Amino acid sequence: MQVVHTIAELKQLTDKARKKRQTIGFVPTMGALHNGHLSLVDKAAAHADMVIISIFVNPTQFNNAKDLERYPRDMQTDLKALSTVKCDVIFAPSVEEVYPETDNRQFNFGELETVMEGQFRPGHFNGVAQVVSRLFDMVNPDKAFFGLKDFQQLAIIRAMTKQLQLAVEIVPCDTIREKDGLAMSSRNTLLNDAQRKNAPAIARTLFESCNFVPDTSVESAKEAVKQAINANDELEVEYFEIVDGYTLQPVDNWDESEYIVGCIAVFAGEIRLIDNVTYKLLGS
Repeated sequence: MQVVHTIAELKQLTDKARKKRQTIGFVPTMGALHNGHLSLVDKAAAHADMVIISIFVNPTQFNNAKDLERYPRDMQTDLKALSTVKCDVIFAPSVEEVYPETDNRQFNFGELETVMEGQFRPGHFNGVAQVVSRLFDMVNPDKAFFGLKDFQQLAIIRAMTKQLQLAVEIVPCDTIREKDGLAMSSRNTLLNDAQRKNAPAIARTLFESCNFVPDTSVESAKEAVKQAINANDELEVEYFEIVDGYTLQPVDNWDESEYIVGCIAVFAGEIRLIDNVTYKLLGS
């Protein structure tokens, strides 16, 4: 496992791999690694010869300065975690290395970016597209691996890859959960004891809501989920939407799409948690 900090160092390693006709699997992260990240690395190792993981807290995707400041950073713990899986290269660049000049590119993802996260975090997905496209250019991977927990982000990255006509294959990976159901997230470490104890109610409520389908209306299901979570003193729903899994646009009834997903953002104090549940996926 090699740790590199510059594009030049990274390119030396990837050029060697290419000369050996090795495929490259890439897992972009912002560090504070947990078993969800490690599962992505395992998936990459199963589908590529060389596995590269990046650790970079990207400032352009934070629309809240406090959120950027408190985002957990612990490189030594991350390196220790990565020593337990097959990871060949860790790319940990500085902000100056990734952005030698200000990135003024403005992406247009249409309706994909105007709902849910896009509505409540303006500019977030433009920052995601900026950094992921730059990392793709630096790593030049054959496949890149992303968790389904960040459901809307995955749709944005697929759209960005198509817009820029990049050859990389985007591989979705299942959400990894704690034993109590809470979706694994770097932000979970920021929860206090009371918040951590109550946070699993998010996933539990989402899973229970699957029992509503299709015997109640979409609107009734949405209200039931929001009311159940808001009844918990430690939690407050920012949004809960039931959407077409391809377009991310809200659906009015269960027959409107072959792929229907419920996406939620919940505040536990100042810590923002997201999750989702698939209500319908024909052919799965």
